Amino acid sequence: MEGVLIKDQFGLLAILLIIPAVIYAINHHTNWGKRFFGIVPPLVFAYFIPTILTSLGVIPDSSPIYTEIKRFVLPASLLLLTLAIDIKGILKLGSKALIMFLTGTLGIVIGGPISLLIFKNALPPEIWKGMAALAGSWIGGGANFIAIGQSVGTAESMLGVMVIVDVLAANILTGILFFLAGRSDKIDKKLGADNSAIIELRDKVISFQKKTTRVTTVTDYFVMLALAFGGSYAAYLLGNALPNIGDIISHSTWKVIIITTMGVGLSFTPIKKYEGAGASKLGTVMLYLLIGVIGASANLKAVMEYPALFGMGFTWLAIHILILFVVMKLIKAPLFFMAVGSQANVGGAASAPIVASAFHPALASVGVMLGIAGYVLGTYAALLCAKLLLLVS
Repeated sequence: MEGVLIKDQFGLLAILLIIPAVIYAINHHTNWGKRFFGIVPPLVFAYFIPTILTSLGVIPDSSPIYTEIKRFVLPASLLLLTLAIDIKGILKLGSKALIMFLTGTLGIVIGGPISLLIFKNALPPEIWKGMAALAGSWIGGGANFIAIGQSVGTAESMLGVMVIVDVLAANILTGILFFLAGRSDKIDKKLGADNSAIIELRDKVISFQKKTTRVTTVTDYFVMLALAFGGSYAAYLLGNALPNIGDIISHSTWKVIIITTMGVGLSFTPIKKYEGAGASKLGTVMLYLLIGVIGASANLKAVMEYPALFGMGFTWLAIHILILFVVMKLIKAPLFFMAVGSQANVGGAASAPIVASAFHPALASVGVMLGIAGYVLGTYAALLCAKLLLLVS
């Protein structure tokens, strides 16, 4: 953190709150802001402004407060965003969601060997081992990153480098998906995609919000915050207490599963009516904190240190996205399925709901479910990718 202008935790928290506050104020209180953010969604700026500040040395790319926000604010946000969940509506989304998710997995498996073939002469001889670990991370998450890395004998130093590639390439992909989310209606219309099930799910939640909307009281805020952070802490304790299951379900996975289950369970109780008091709005505020943390973690200066590695990483994800776009066009799937299918693979259950929420907070739970499916596939698909990488190398 040497040379960083703002280092203290309160200062970083202030920055992470000021950025979205300014963006929302401009969007809602100026005519030019409404027009401008109609073209480029506010989420894009909430994501990339912290990235720019990190690259300029204003804020660090890692900090204890970032870790704590991910640890407690993420599950708190998920609980509030799933209070108004419509399980029947999610089940009606159909097979295209699963097809796009599996296509995203395929893109990671074959994109790695192709990008290695392109950049092989500019990369270290044993890079295939690091790329195998990266495939585990992108399909399954951190536990799979370590597991696959160990299984193919990846050196610790190489794992450290691949973490940098992972964070930067995956975070830039997230930013692109945020941008596309703001243009989803136009893209779906152009492709002739049937997004009626998604619209129906979204509209049912919006209708429920309108029916139950009331003036929020101090009591409401206390109850919602108690539910969010009480549930978050309970998920944290239970997740740490439950055992890891092979390389598929880690303590972190348990936390996401537990908090989502809590939210789903509460959606069948009178607690659901707190949606009318602004539960999802409060969850969205927390979500923007998370987006700022993810953006701050992507230090663009790192590109200059490992240009060939980043070229390989970006090419890999470009192949992943290209395959998704081709299949999306062939089966006329909505952009939502492409974006969440991609993030469920590359980001997992922690960030897939964030991308899903860019379309509407009511859709966060779809991202969680596909992200958890990514954990299950991670080990098997990454081992297949490792075999292909070895053949290419």
